[in-house]
Formats: sequence, structure tokens, C-alpha cells
Amino acid sequence: MNPSLPPRRPRRPVHGAPIVRKNTIRLAPDVAHRIRAGHPWVYREAMGRPISPEPGTIIDMVDADGEFVGRGLYDADNTISIRVFSRNPDVAIDAQLVRDRVKAAIALRARLVDGAKLGATRVVHGEADGLPGIVVDRYGRYLVVQLFTAAVAALRDDLYDALMAELAPEAIYEQRRYRSLGGEAPRQAGADLVRGTAAPVDFEVVEDDMKFVVDVTAPLSTGLFADLREGRRAMRQWAAGKRVLNLFSYTGAISVYAQAGGATEVCAVDVAAKAHARARKNFAASGFDPEKPEHIVGDAFKVLAKFVERGRKFDLVALDPPAFASAQARGGKTWSAIRDYSELVTASLEVLAPGGMLIAACSTHKMTAAEFELALADGALAAGTRLQIVDRRGLPPDFPSLPGFPEGNYMKFAVAVRG
Repeated sequence: MNPSLPPRRPRRPVHGAPIVRKNTIRLAPDVAHRIRAGHPWVYREAMGRPISPEPGTIIDMVDADGEFVGRGLYDADNTISIRVFSRNPDVAIDAQLVRDRVKAAIALRARLVDGAKLGATRVVHGEADGLPGIVVDRYGRYLVVQLFTAAVAALRDDLYDALMAELAPEAIYEQRRYRSLGGEAPRQAGADLVRGTAAPVDFEVVEDDMKFVVDVTAPLSTGLFADLREGRRAMRQWAAGKRVLNLFSYTGAISVYAQAGGATEVCAVDVAAKAHARARKNFAASGFDPEKPEHIVGDAFKVLAKFVERGRKFDLVALDPPAFASAQARGGKTWSAIRDYSELVTASLEVLAPGGMLIAACSTHKMTAAEFELALADGALAAGTRLQIVDRRGLPPDFPSLPGFPEGNYMKFAVAVRG
């Protein structure tokens, strides 16, 4: 080598980007920025190149210059290909990380939530608590873990060890909530008991000054959605002296809050008779007459049409439809909040008295807040009236969200007055 010449730099590939090591991917500049700003997901279309490791493989992400961006777990069979656990190259995804994140999440709730008044709370809120794809809810002395990706399977034992050490629950149940790209989901006859002793099928938990019956052994929902707590409180605030119609009433928690708020009449509509049976238990648990509410089994749209024919009116109509799709079908179409919400609003306004209130909720991140409110506006337009929003509610404090992750702030809830 000629000593008068500068040393040669390592040769780069012809496209000019640094060489990327195995189990490392390069992110486009906009994706790298989002990850650094706090977004915890890398979607399949943003991968840049196909990789084929096993689910749960640890993947490092770098930017166009080869600088470290984040470290996550890979899932080949999900629209979210990588869930980001760390943005520090010195932090490993291991048992210590899980213990630290669980401990921090529990400490945060201790500052924000009065556990004596709330028997159903979120203990670990996935991405917002640094454990993407993992959710932990507390129901009294029991914990229910929801896993949203097969990629976190290797962390399960570390997670359960940490939860037992910090909270000493009587049992931990596991729900697997992930689906493959082909639409298949793990089959569970019920939630799996993974630690502790079996819980009773039904037991009561408190919320504010009321009680609700839950089932932590169920394969999907326990019967009480903690994320809608602020919405239930809104119902109680606005229900006094009103005839209330609760559509998609499920186990009747909103109906119970309407009764507690002084509603003169409560009518609940749901397609499942067993949901109404649980609603009656909830009314009784909270000290109300379980036979006082009117419980109607049927499709919401068909029931609304019958009310229109009969000229029946209400002062407050509550809408809390399924997040995206369900067996609520009409004309062969399955319910979709994104497609059908405005139509539901129109049909509801036809039974809402002038000056009455519409309470509307939507809990899918696939519908933005702007799209939700546009659906309210379009529904009112089709009904020949207008709505004025007088109250908005969001997720309670045990469901924190990240400013760089709008999908995590998924709850839309509005109270609107009909013009």
C-alpha cells in the first residue's frame, strides 16, 4: 500500500447503504423516525425486505446510516411484523426487562387508581407500559392476561413470575387473542389457568359504589370492559329523569349506571339472551330490581325499526356497538363500525326525542376520532337533524397512551344533544 494514500474505507453495497447483519433490518427514514418517537409497531409493508425467522425472534432495527433505532420481537404471521421493546442498544429483551416493566406498570397504577373502589383495572397496558402485545387486567384477586401475538410466547413464564412476585394473585388466566394472516385464531374453550388455583365461574367486583359479576375463565370477555369506565360514569351523570335506550347492551353495565343515575326507564337491546341474564345479575348485585329494566333480545336495527313503527321515543340513546365486526347481521352483512356507524346513528335518532341525548362509543383504533365524529355528523344529516357534542370521554388513567402512538388512544366517546 502506498503510505502517501489515505486508508481505504470498507466497500459498501452498490446501493450505498451499510451492510446489515443477520436478524437486523433497515428502516426507511420516516419509519425510523416514528419508531424513535415512540411508535411500537413495524407493519409488514414497512419491512423493506422479507425475512423468515421463527416467531419471537429478536430483531434489531437500524436507519439508513446503520444507526440503531430499536429492538423488537418478530411475528411472521401478523400484519404487525415487529413489536418494539427497546430503543436502547444495551437493553436486552429478557426476564429482567419483563420484571422491570411489570414493576413500573404496577407502581404507576398505585399512584393513579384507588384499587379499593375499583375491582376491575388494567395492570399492564401493552405498548404504553413497554410490553407490546401483552395486556394484564385485574379482577379482584385474579389476573387475566391477554396475548395479542405469538411472538411473546417465550416471555410468558417471565411475565407470570413477575406478576406473582409483585401482586400475589390467587390465579392468573391467559387469553390468546391473536389471529394469523389467514384469519385463524387459537382455539380456547375458556381462558387457560396458568398459575394459582381455579377461580369461581362467577364472582363480584366493585366499581365506584356498584358491583358487577365477572367470569375470568371465559375465552374472550369477562363481562366488564374496564376501558369504558369513564363512559359509564358519563351515563350516570346524564341519565337523571330520562327514558334510556341501551343498544348492544351486553351484560348491562351501562344500564346499571343509567339506573344509578336516576333514569325513569331503562330498555336494553342485545342479540344474546344470556347477556341479558348476566345483566339481571348485575342489577341485583348493585342493589337494583333485576326485573325493572326491559330486556329485548334482537338485532338493534330491527328493534329500532319496530320502535319507529310504534312511535316509541326515548330521551337518551346509548350506542356501544362491537368494535369492528360481530354476528349482528342484517341483509347478510356483518356489522362494521367503520362502514355502518353513521347508519346506526341515523336509525337511533329516529327514536330520540327532540332535545334528547345520544351517547356514542367506539373502541376500535381502525376508526379515528375524526372519522367517528364524521359518522355522527353524517348520521344526523341523514336523519334531518343535527348533533351538538357536550361531553367527550376517553380512556381512564390505568389505560395510558403514548403521544407517538395514536392507535393506542383508541377509545372514542361522545355525549351529543339532538337539535
